[in-house]
Amino acid sequence: MGMDPLGARSQFVDIQTLPTWQQQLDNDGEEKRLVRSHSMLSQSFPSPFPYRPDINRKIILFVGDIALLNCTAVVNTSNESLNDKNPTSDSIHQLAGPELRDELLKLKGCRTGEAKLTKGFNLAARFIIHTVGPKYKAKYRTAAESSLYSCYRNIMQLAAEQSMASVGFCVVTTIKRGYPPEDATHIALRTVRRFLENHGNSIETVVFAVSDTEESVFKKLLPLYYPRSEGEEKACLPLIPADIGNSEGEPVVPERRIRITEKPGSIEDECEEDSLELDLGQVGTHAFARMEGDVDKQRKQILQGQMSEAAMQKQHQRNYGRWLCRARAEDLSDIAALKALYQTGVDICGRTVMVVVGRNIPVTLIDLEKALLYFIHVMDHITVKEYVMVYFHTLTGEHNHLDTDFLKKLYDIVDVKYKKNLMAFYFVHPTFRSKVSTWFFTTFSVSGMKEKVRYLDNLQQLFTCIKPEQLDIPPFVLEYDARVNGAYHHSEASGL
Repeated sequence: MGMDPLGARSQFVDIQTLPTWQQQLDNDGEEKRLVRSHSMLSQSFPSPFPYRPDINRKIILFVGDIALLNCTAVVNTSNESLNDKNPTSDSIHQLAGPELRDELLKLKGCRTGEAKLTKGFNLAARFIIHTVGPKYKAKYRTAAESSLYSCYRNIMQLAAEQSMASVGFCVVTTIKRGYPPEDATHIALRTVRRFLENHGNSIETVVFAVSDTEESVFKKLLPLYYPRSEGEEKACLPLIPADIGNSEGEPVVPERRIRITEKPGSIEDECEEDSLELDLGQVGTHAFARMEGDVDKQRKQILQGQMSEAAMQKQHQRNYGRWLCRARAEDLSDIAALKALYQTGVDICGRTVMVVVGRNIPVTLIDLEKALLYFIHVMDHITVKEYVMVYFHTLTGEHNHLDTDFLKKLYDIVDVKYKKNLMAFYFVHPTFRSKVSTWFFTTFSVSGMKEKVRYLDNLQQLFTCIKPEQLDIPPFVLEYDARVNGAYHHSEASGL
């Protein structure tokens, strides 16, 4: 293609004209072959990456030069000084023009795993997101995996924060940094998939721009993470690696991975419903079978030597792993739409804030099991670090109160990190009745919970722990508070 006097705009590739991954199904004989070879295996457990045509329509596999794409942003892979020489970078620099180099000098480098934004200059893309992939040494594999996850995650996050409609990925790991191409592709595909599932509504298109040599790995692995039919999903299930990270696709560090490698069957055990029966059979009527959190009974069993503390923990984690698998595979959009549980900003200590809106829980109308799955799906990656919860009891009626059995069950199922990393539970607008009700008492008399609960009669008290701009408070809560406690003034807050 010839150069245009106005620069390289004339050669750009319009991503709207490229076939999506879902459309590529028909001209791929690949799927038929797979389905035939695995049709004998009719697994009962769900795939952690179920068939989602809506997500597949956002994915494009493009063989060619990333610098030509008219995405909102294209990705450039570089080194920490942002002056690496590699085919992707060279092509982007050549088409973007010399202003890009000057702009990069001002950025003062970029750390491994981070993402930095510049304008696109003469590219068809409006922006360029620059990232630095890890150097790979087998000895430090876990560190490399975490860094590579961060590259993809931070790029997607930047795209979402900047309301970008489309983003074009190069292959972040360059040959000279030594990352095994297949391992790197697993991380890339699963991280993007999880981001699109959890936070990706605003992103319309993700293009994976690859060279001829990279294409075969992507064609081989895309069906594992983006199956294009029920048949392809089933066929690819046995090929999904055991380690698929947490609900964000983030690699789980080895100490937390013990439960996955505990027997060679790997993650499949975590989703196998029938192995659950076996486990519970050996333990008889042990707490998780009854879901009644009867700590004394557990202690007695431990004392009688029927079951070691470690075995209990292991079993608990396996059980939780199964719930998590189901939570990822199920369509929970109806529960999400209630806006009864969501993440907002951070408190004054920088900890993630999760909000529960009591009035939005239609206990009688929802499937409690689905509610439980949704809670696990949303909370799994939040609870890896310290977090706080804000519960708005405002204007709730009896029909909004989850029954004690449900709350006990929830408490019994969740992983130990939920309890350990919960730093405070703010109970906003409690009524005298809620404080004395059995519903409330049994929920919060659980060991270790009582001291974390703070009753707050007004939002003013909440704002001393969490700044107002960090909170997404439902309008009816604000109105109620203003009516009962008087309008809130910023000046008062600063005087506290």
